[in-house]
Amino acid sequence: MSLNLVIFGPPGAGKGTQAARLQQNYKIKKLSTGDMLRAEVASDSDLGRKIQSVLDAGELVSDEIIIELIGNCIAGPDCAKGFILDGFPRTVAQAEALDEMLRKVKRKLDHVLVLEVDDKALVDRIKGRAAETGGARTDDNEETLKKRLKVYHDQTAPILPYYEAKNLLRAIDGMQPVDEVTALIGKTLK
Repeated sequence: MSLNLVIFGPPGAGKGTQAARLQQNYKIKKLSTGDMLRAEVASDSDLGRKIQSVLDAGELVSDEIIIELIGNCIAGPDCAKGFILDGFPRTVAQAEALDEMLRKVKRKLDHVLVLEVDDKALVDRIKGRAAETGGARTDDNEETLKKRLKVYHDQTAPILPYYEAKNLLRAIDGMQPVDEVTALIGKTLK
């Protein structure tokens, strides 16, 4: 039996942390579009340089690039026991494209988790993460975060009713300490 998940939340909500824990606890493959995009940027390919300029502007990478990056992963053997998507889909069009990809590989989503965190707490988290990592991530600054929050609220949050209508959406209180959020997710998945 496989466990196929999507995790949502605004930037800095802890999606990456919780996705890594889900990967460990449930032996499913974490598919982070952010990690995939950063790896492509690090490769210094033409595509990587194009992605970097989009990220530096605080904007989202095109649907075509994201779909290309994750489509093959979902169909691959690494995802045989399941997957958790972190950072995809971001729009209803991407959700529909994901549904189509899953149909092609004879899979379905089991749950869509949304970490609920208020914007002020996110600004504080990003400042803390930037201080801890020495600004290793180019998107770890307040100005970029505010742009990304606006994009999340305007473009990504509207996807939640799409999954709610499919009875897949599970709200998680992301304001709790990390271990408590993990425990809440565990209870939701049982």
